[in-house]
Amino acid sequence: MLYGIGIKFVSFYNNSTQINVFIEIIVCFLSIVIPIAMILLKKATGNVKELLTINLVRFYLMIGNTKLAKKLLIDLVTRNPESYNGHKMLAMIYEKEGGQRKAVDEYARAIEIQPKDYETYLKVATLLTDLDKKDEAIETLANLLNKKPDYPEATIALGDLLIEKQDFKEAANIYNEALKYNPTSFDLNYNLGIVYTMLNDFSNAKLYYEKSAQLNSMVYNTKYSLAEIAIMYKELEEAEKYLWEIVDDEELGPDAYLELAKIYLIKNDKEKAIQYANVAIQEDPKRIVEKIKKDVNFAIIIAKLSIPFNLDVEEEKESKLSKKEQMAKEHLEETVEITKKIGYADFKVEKNNVKEIKQKNIEKEREN
Repeated sequence: MLYGIGIKFVSFYNNSTQINVFIEIIVCFLSIVIPIAMILLKKATGNVKELLTINLVRFYLMIGNTKLAKKLLIDLVTRNPESYNGHKMLAMIYEKEGGQRKAVDEYARAIEIQPKDYETYLKVATLLTDLDKKDEAIETLANLLNKKPDYPEATIALGDLLIEKQDFKEAANIYNEALKYNPTSFDLNYNLGIVYTMLNDFSNAKLYYEKSAQLNSMVYNTKYSLAEIAIMYKELEEAEKYLWEIVDDEELGPDAYLELAKIYLIKNDKEKAIQYANVAIQEDPKRIVEKIKKDVNFAIIIAKLSIPFNLDVEEEKESKLSKKEQMAKEHLEETVEITKKIGYADFKVEKNNVKEIKQKNIEKEREN
């Protein structure tokens, strides 16, 4: 009876604020239905009681009474531990409240009851990742893919965790397996390009960057990566073609102009090198100038570059690339610089570690 009185009070309040007639009718209707539902809930048993409870919980959630909704659900799963909907809805409330650990427990219980609830597997892995329990998240995602190997979202999530752990070979295995079920997935091909980059397998990286560029020409980082690989192979015309396709991109445009400047330095066209380097500086001063100062190749033209005097007050633009994209981009740029000095033929990507080669290079320069 108290529920009816409470709702009726709301209707009187809303009358004073000129609520429309339709809403008032609904409120009056609920003032009758909810008390009846509560009476039926007390008398009901089994599935009927669960159905009534779930619908009442949905109503309480709709009106923002999370506390009462949670109380009903806890009572439901206590009386009926096999209530899939009860555990899942309770997990959703815990998650919304920030209780990730409790949410994981309830989602896990829901999975035990319905093992084919693949979306909840993925939800559990996401929450475990947020809780910094990444090994548990990896195990959860691996189990999920054993049950449903054609689940690209789970593959991407697992691949991201493996990349973060720098287990690039296993990530490549996971992505290659997933491609059997979805060969035209941009994400799978693109991520394979990234992991093969980190494995220094640049022929395969090129192959998958090309595939991903065909599938989505608007993700310009594929073209930037292809340009860097082309420079590595001394295919400057091909690199230049890719770079011109991305010069207007807000994120990678400055890098593209800087790489064009480097190409024209190799071609001994200093005027164009100066021109493109200055455009790069103008678009992203702080970051580009820092890269130029680290690159000895710019020493012959640095006096003619328009370097601002107030770089300390310049704010560096925040990168829109993901962590794994940024990692692969930096790795490619470092490798390009190494191969400029020692030549790609001597690089021997299968046998050597890039960091070791870089260190040896530094030591040689010091000796000279």
